[in-house]
Amino acid sequence: MSTRASGYFQEEPLSFEYPETGQKGVKLREPDLPQVTPHQAMAGAALRSDGLEGLPQLSEFETIRHFTRLSKMNVSIDAAMYPLGSCTMKYNPRINEVTARRGGFTGVHPLMPDELVQGTLEVLHRLQEALEEMTGFPGVSLQPAAGAQGELTGVLLIRARLAAKGERRRYVLVPDSAHGTNPASAALAGFEVREVKSDAQGCIDLEHLRAQMDEDVAGLMLTNPNTLGIFEPHIFAIAETVHAKGGYIYCDGANMNAQVGIARPADFGMDVLHLNLHKTFSTPHGGGGPGAGPCLCSEELRPYLPVPRVERDNARYLLNWDAPQSIGKVSTFFGNTGILVRALSYVLAMGGDGLKEMSEVAVLNANYLRHKLQGDLQLATQAPTLHEVVFSDQGLAEHGGITTSDLAKRLIDYGFHPPTVYFPLTVHGALMVEPTESEPKAELDRFVDAIRAILAEGDNNPELVKTAPHLAPRRRLDETAAARHPILRWTRDGETPPK
Repeated sequence: MSTRASGYFQEEPLSFEYPETGQKGVKLREPDLPQVTPHQAMAGAALRSDGLEGLPQLSEFETIRHFTRLSKMNVSIDAAMYPLGSCTMKYNPRINEVTARRGGFTGVHPLMPDELVQGTLEVLHRLQEALEEMTGFPGVSLQPAAGAQGELTGVLLIRARLAAKGERRRYVLVPDSAHGTNPASAALAGFEVREVKSDAQGCIDLEHLRAQMDEDVAGLMLTNPNTLGIFEPHIFAIAETVHAKGGYIYCDGANMNAQVGIARPADFGMDVLHLNLHKTFSTPHGGGGPGAGPCLCSEELRPYLPVPRVERDNARYLLNWDAPQSIGKVSTFFGNTGILVRALSYVLAMGGDGLKEMSEVAVLNANYLRHKLQGDLQLATQAPTLHEVVFSDQGLAEHGGITTSDLAKRLIDYGFHPPTVYFPLTVHGALMVEPTESEPKAELDRFVDAIRAILAEGDNNPELVKTAPHLAPRRRLDETAAARHPILRWTRDGETPPK
């Protein structure tokens, strides 16, 4: 299989590194204004800066070329498959972008009175109703601005409920395969973390959970389907174990795209859930945002949801601040509204049947890749998987001594963003692939062909793989040095980088 470059690359300096030619981005004629007074002239001089020392000196055309060249170094779902496991890098329909950019939304100021933002509040309220229906939970807050903040909100709800009951529990249980934000959220909420081990199939070890669960444990942070893409087979027993000791279950909804229209977390015993709208419901994702991580919960936890809450009073929508048991605000205003508008646009465009089909195709695509590649790569588990599939590096070294990292970097030369690597930590040399429902069969087949071609290259020319990528704007970087000694800003020649 032939490789293909993902664009026209050339070395592009930083704008600060262009020669100082005295160019300007705009050239205006002298204004034809009435004579100003000395006082006005003095005030104008004080506000004007003639010496923009150190700033780039580029014309408009040079600026356009600079940013266009930089844009060609980007990788996006618009160019090719972006199979990051656990991240759901799916196609974002442009109609959602058009909807969110309507002037009625972009022109709204968050401090406007409720009467002047009825359309926006209606959108938020309708989205709340849709999320409640899909998850089975009666309470929802759209306020958390990202998944990790949704996690923290969920754990804070549990802490508030325990405090209201006069209980001071010390621990939160977190599976060893959990997202790294889970233990961080528990710690930020004031809890200590106990780890729950996985069994041989990568699911929660039920016996170890029972041994860990006692009256000093506030709850369990559970990802379902888990990070191996497996729907926990003992989910009802897990819920019963935690609830029997008075604990609560927070469910990480990062993988909700595997079950929309098929299963509702509230129905299998979860108490609180966060959703990544920027994963499941097709909004921009990557590069640190923007995101939205609504938090949903049971009736018992509902009084503690953040304020303000979007509510409806007959035909009027309002932001209700009257919630004395609330944990308070967790984010500015009432959420990342632009992302929330996009999410509702997606939900309404798909409809109930379309959302269910979304999940079914996501599961189908992942299992197609699993079936096609299980003879080439070692599966991390034989258990049935849903929306993503995880391979290990077992047997990979037989192909010329290449590693998971080598395989991932060589995929760049074939036009693919690498899958998630070395996660979950419970799988040695993990390669975690999530194709999402966006990908057609032809693209999945191209990915399979690329994997097989790279393994053949390892057999015949391993150095080609070990030194990849060759067609990217950057080659092999010293990742260890970058992690240990990061240089976070550019410095001119002769300057000492900040420590």
